[in-house]
Amino acid sequence: MRYDVAIIGGGPAGYTAAERAAAGGLSTILFEKNALGGVCLNEGCIPTKTLLYSAKIYDTARNAGKYAVSVENPVFDLSRMIARKTKVVKKLTAGIRMKLSEHGVVVVQGMAEIKGRSAEGILSVQCREELYEASHLLLCTGSETIVPPIPGLNETAFWTSREALQNKEVPSSLVIIGGGVIGMEFASFFNSLGTEVHVVEMLDEILCGMDKELAGLLRAEYTKKGIRFYLSHKVTGVHEEEVLLEQGGETFVIKGEKILLSVGRRPVSTGFGLEHLQPETFRNGIKVNGYMQTSIPNVYACGDITAFSLLAHTAVSEAEVAIDHILGKAKKEMSYKAIPGVVYTNPEIAGVGKTEDELVTAGIPHTVKKVPMAFSGRFVAENEMANGVCKLLLDEENRLIGAHLLGNPASELIVIAGIAIEKGMTAEEFSSFVFPHPTVGEIWKEALLG
Repeated sequence: MRYDVAIIGGGPAGYTAAERAAAGGLSTILFEKNALGGVCLNEGCIPTKTLLYSAKIYDTARNAGKYAVSVENPVFDLSRMIARKTKVVKKLTAGIRMKLSEHGVVVVQGMAEIKGRSAEGILSVQCREELYEASHLLLCTGSETIVPPIPGLNETAFWTSREALQNKEVPSSLVIIGGGVIGMEFASFFNSLGTEVHVVEMLDEILCGMDKELAGLLRAEYTKKGIRFYLSHKVTGVHEEEVLLEQGGETFVIKGEKILLSVGRRPVSTGFGLEHLQPETFRNGIKVNGYMQTSIPNVYACGDITAFSLLAHTAVSEAEVAIDHILGKAKKEMSYKAIPGVVYTNPEIAGVGKTEDELVTAGIPHTVKKVPMAFSGRFVAENEMANGVCKLLLDEENRLIGAHLLGNPASELIVIAGIAIEKGMTAEEFSSFVFPHPTVGEIWKEALLG
């Protein structure tokens, strides 16, 4: 019952850490209270992208005439979409379990609770009445949906992403509270299925943290598709199908058959005995150094619990850094210079590095290189009548420090610019690469040369 590494949480950070630790020769135990894969695989990233792809196929079929292809009366079946989503999740969950098993990771299903740390630094964790000990502990407990104290919300059968992903009937109308990534992805999905969608956002633009100009262009695109946006509006109450809004001292009501709450997520930092260790905190999570160590040297924290970058791919990288440090082969600290952010709407929007707003606010001198996505022949060929923008940000030394895309397939292209930012490439170095023709990725070179 003594292990080199114990991990609480089986999401992207947890299962990555477990596999890497075991592969490195460390005896490893992983505790997961629900399902392997965490929120990302079971209630977030994978399920939503599976449904969004179905919606994209449906959109393509409905607009096939633009490409000289006739598709008569395309229809969708939401219950079958949900069934396919469930099948995909099960397949990927089974894959994770198999990989952990192959590496010899002991997986314990149940709620783990930290019991303490001995004078010698040995950590004890209890799960299902069994006590386990470990030389190192990784906290990968993830995050949970924020439910703000909106009057009437507790008496209303509202949705979070979990309920929205399980729903098998298309609502006639939907009010989404929160215009962030989760809100906009569900807005995109239900808009494609014909639902009347309302998006309420307290800030003056959707997708806080993304490039504001491109976020505005995406909002304009979805306004054309029929989504109604309420920017700079505060939700002051909810009653059954009614949502009470306030702006500038005026109040009014909008109605929706369903209400989806998506105002953000917060780290899970209670319920697993963290009070028995009392590490130093950061925001509403746990403070870590560049190697993901907490203020307790043999206790590490990775993923959403650090309250820094609540993204699955960030969690994976943090887990790799933490385990490498435990193995004694960490060469560098975790870098957050080029963490991509993607919104899987149709069209997609993605960004990496600094935004123009950040640079302007901080008074940092920079150059903006911006071209329409139509400068890419491949984009024009595959996106009839579609608009898009490619924006690059360069510092005074002409090094790439930010990149932002609106247009498909932004999610697949953003990593190219991310590598350039992480490596500190200049515009000349980046543009010297040979991009295959015709590809949408050529847009990076077009923007630099433009």
